[in-house]
Formats: sequence, C-alpha cells, structure tokens
Amino acid sequence: MNKQLNALQLWLAEQNIDGAFINEPNTIAYLSGYESEPHERILALAVFAKGEPFLFTPELEKEDAIKSDWTHNVYGYLDNEDPWELIAKHLHSHSNNLSNIAIEKDFLTVGRFEKLQSFFQTASFLDITPKIQTMKLIKTPDEIEKMMEAGKWADRALEIGFNAIKEGISEEEIVAEIEYRLKKEGIKEMSFETMVLTGENAASPHGVPGKRQVQLNEFVLFDLGVVYNGYTSDVTRTIAFGEPTKQAKEIYTIVLQACNAALNAVKPGITAGELDKVARDIITDAGYGSYFTHRLGHGLGSSVHEFPSIMQDSDFVIQEGMCFSIEPGIYVPGIAGVRIEDCVVVTKNGCEVFTHTPKTYTSI
Repeated sequence: MNKQLNALQLWLAEQNIDGAFINEPNTIAYLSGYESEPHERILALAVFAKGEPFLFTPELEKEDAIKSDWTHNVYGYLDNEDPWELIAKHLHSHSNNLSNIAIEKDFLTVGRFEKLQSFFQTASFLDITPKIQTMKLIKTPDEIEKMMEAGKWADRALEIGFNAIKEGISEEEIVAEIEYRLKKEGIKEMSFETMVLTGENAASPHGVPGKRQVQLNEFVLFDLGVVYNGYTSDVTRTIAFGEPTKQAKEIYTIVLQACNAALNAVKPGITAGELDKVARDIITDAGYGSYFTHRLGHGLGSSVHEFPSIMQDSDFVIQEGMCFSIEPGIYVPGIAGVRIEDCVVVTKNGCEVFTHTPKTYTSI
C-alpha cells in the first residue's frame, strides 16, 4: 500500500469513518497509481478503515489496472451490467459495517450519489474533499521533480509557439503546431486546452483559439501546460508581434511588475490574501484594477487546478512545499489583454519557479 493510501486508511480509522468511496480520476491516480479517464463509465476506489481497498473499473480497463502499480483487488463491470449493484456487493464483501461513508462532495454528481445511497440507505455520508485537499497540499520531492520536468516541457511548448508566429497564421494553427511537435517529442497530454489568443481576443481571460490570424503590432497570449508522469505544468506568456500601441506596452509593464512583486513576496507565513494584494495593488494603483478580473493564482500538482486559491481576502497561510500559480492580468476590451504566469514551489525562504521562459517585454 502506498504512503498516501496508508495515510488515508489511518485517518479513516482515527475519524471513526468506515470507508471512503473515491470517484474522481485524479484522486484515484494519486492514491492508487492507476491513471484513467473513464468518461461516462464508472471508475472508483474504495478504501476502508479496516480491510483491503479495491479498484472498480470498466471491464475494458480491468487488465490495465491489474498491470498498473496497484497491488490490491480490481473488479470490473460490463456495459450491460448495473455498476452500482456490483459496487454495493463488493463494498459489503470487504466490510461488514458501512454506517459512515466518506465521499468527494465536490466531484460526485447528484445522480451517482443517489445511486450509491440507494444501496446504503441507513448510512451517513461525509465529505472527504477537505482531507484529500490537505493530503495533496504539500508536495513530496518526487512530485516536485516531476513538476520541474513538466515545467521544462512547458517552456519547450512556448518556444515552439513563439517560432510559429508570423503574419497571417491563425490561433488554431499555432495551437496545432505546438501540440503536434510535442507529441512527436513524446508528450502525450496537455494540462488543459492550449490557449493562443491574438490581438483583441487576448482581452478575454478564458478565450477560445479560433481562426483569427496574427496581425502586425499586437500581442499574442499563450497559456498552456503539459502533463509529465501524472503531474502538470501551467504557464502564460504574452509576446509582441511588431510594435503594439503605447497603452498596450504600458499594460504589459504593469502586469510584469505585479507578477515579479508577487513572486518576490512568496514565502512561508504570508497569507494567500496578502499575496493577491501585492499584485492587485500595483494594478489598481496604475488605474487598471477593474480589468484584473480573476484571482491571482491556484494550486496545482496532479491536477492543474487544485487547492488553495490565491485570492483576495483569503487568510489561508502559505507553507513550504506548496505549489501554485502567480498569474496577474489586465484585460481591456479593444485595447489589449496581457497575462504573465509562473507556477512556483514554496521554499524555506521564498519560492522556485517551474518555468524559465523570459518574462521581460519581447517583440518579434
């Protein structure tokens, strides 16, 4: 049993919780070592205060799970079978008493919860989400090493993207070039859908790359990341193609100042709210506060968005070993959109970044 799984089992016993039903694929991978995206099918991990845990997978994935690092029982189900009836049977066979069951309330859908509840009508259901978040919060040296490697590949992706910029190429074509080249070089999965936004499109923080073509004298915004051995990276750079307007350059300078100030402020003991304020005050004092429309950052690890949120008014205390993003931005419709992002691991006296593509203003 791996350390994370053993720690969870001990916690269940300490809390007098009989068992946990885990349904979120990233959490299952974190606890079991088995990675899968089951789509509409059911993938689950059952952990007990007393007794052997098991994986429950679609039958078509059962052999893959058996061949993975998982060393305990694996049960499968066919598409024509009722998975919940089988899950209930296996749960009962592994534990004589399931009066308290922990579930991930942030992930388990209402429909799936009702199916599970129908087989355990007298049981109490408790939320295990905060415990999972806490377990994932402080990264191990092995996890950090994987994220460092994922960061190197994110830098490589930016290099490919920058080299692809030319007048008339579309956002979609740049995305395709990045992902094609990375796949040829051995990267199988991006952390999220690669974002390349040009000109006024970059003023939408979560814009969708389309057929708009790169034009001279505007910004091109890249937001991307890769998955390396189950761990993610996330980086944003905004690069000039030609000479954007004076106001656009001013916006870039302000965002860069906010990003660097926040990175320099990261240290154990500062709160997430204080960290957000460092960057937000710079942008607000420059007159663009209303155009910084999101939190400063988010945790990451085996998932690209994890606990905690680095946001206004949060009293969450930053600790050594945490990993999260610093990504201030200014988005002025019709003028420019600029975001600059690095992800960091908190060290004893500061932080270390995972990505090293220069942030200074660059025009190509």
